[in-house]
Amino acid sequence: MNILILAAGYATRLYPLTENKAKPLLEVAGKPMIEWVLDNLAPIPDIDQVYVVTNNKFATAFQQWAERYKESQPRMAFTIVNDGSTGDADKLGAIGDLHHVIKSQHIGDQDLLVVAGDNLFSEPVADFAVAAKNHPATLALYDVGNLEEIRKYNNVTTDAEGVITHFEEKPAHPQTTKTGIALYYYRADVLPMIDTYIAEGNNTDQPGRLIQWLYSKVPVGTWDVPGTWFDIGSKETLEEANVVFQKFVG
Repeated sequence: MNILILAAGYATRLYPLTENKAKPLLEVAGKPMIEWVLDNLAPIPDIDQVYVVTNNKFATAFQQWAERYKESQPRMAFTIVNDGSTGDADKLGAIGDLHHVIKSQHIGDQDLLVVAGDNLFSEPVADFAVAAKNHPATLALYDVGNLEEIRKYNNVTTDAEGVITHFEEKPAHPQTTKTGIALYYYRADVLPMIDTYIAEGNNTDQPGRLIQWLYSKVPVGTWDVPGTWFDIGSKETLEEANVVFQKFVG
């Protein structure tokens, strides 16, 4: 199994903080966001390679970070993939980057766990990788606990076995308070379907769009994220995350 960290965005809503530093490298409670992600993935036993896809602007910074970080996680092998983009005008988008890494690194024959580099969760998610092998694809869910709050995200409904029956971005009339977060597992046998998604000219930016397209074609399972999850989209939410995640610092 490989891991892909999505880290090629430009996070212009966080300027000037992200003007010269990639969003996943910004610190929350004393360590870069991407380290919160990887520290909670580290307990997964069968990781072959960690790919970090970024852009031409920040590729060197991620390479320098990886060389430092792997001293604390020596069993993790890192490959930094530069998608060649230089700004919002020529970015590939999250799904475009996913497709680019699969093709350029020739990793379409292994299961792939995909996670956003700014996707903060407080507890290990090794059980996600175990549960995910039961379905062609699996999406992690988080209960935001508020029907009004869910309108900012996507809304997911499932059957009794946890298989997705409905997925809607920014729902006007949400049915549940559960949202799919940017933590996905794609078995090797489903990865070729991403070629079809791209060839059809579908949205390549928002990673959830792939799940929205996929769930009507193959069973897409779900897994509930334990602990606290945080979506950082502004300076205010970054400041809030600094306070909330301070209590999880070991």
